[in-house]
Amino acid sequence: MTLMSISMILLWAAVIALSLVVFALIRQIGLLHERIAPAGALSISKQGIKTGEAAPEFALQSLTDNKVHIGGVSIDKRSTLLFFLSDTCPVCKTLLPILKKLQGEEADWLSIVLASDGDIDEHKAFVAQAGLEKFDYVLSSQLGRGYEIGKLPYGVLIDEQGTLITHGLVNNREHLESFIQAKQLGVATVQEFATQQHH
Repeated sequence: MTLMSISMILLWAAVIALSLVVFALIRQIGLLHERIAPAGALSISKQGIKTGEAAPEFALQSLTDNKVHIGGVSIDKRSTLLFFLSDTCPVCKTLLPILKKLQGEEADWLSIVLASDGDIDEHKAFVAQAGLEKFDYVLSSQLGRGYEIGKLPYGVLIDEQGTLITHGLVNNREHLESFIQAKQLGVATVQEFATQQHH
């Protein structure tokens, strides 16, 4: 009975010790989560286009023959998310369902324009295959040069006054949603907001 009592006491002591360790680890994870800045779209430093300045203006025709105005004061008082993609880019394709969801959920203040360049017939086939008929889809190498797009997929958010809010590489859902957060928070990037909160 003595041995059994001692083993029970030791067992309970071990359980209590483990519980304290788990609690300490949970607390540390919480502290780390607070310190790590949210990962927004990767904004590449550029000589030309800068956040807070007027976005380059373009008047283009979409693949569905709609007139698309990019930059300048928005007629419908909505911001514009320019999403540069390629019909052969695997990452771009994984983001299309998220763009479709955003187009529905944020339609009251946001217009999404898909942008690329290349063969018009190939892109029309891509639009039909991927179910992108509800988007304005423009083909323009000048647009890509105007916004200095070097890598894909790339996003540019322009507000209703034609001001460039934020831009950056978009590799996942979190990056894409950071554009929405940047607009709501009134900052160029989510990282900028996190830095302000820590000062």
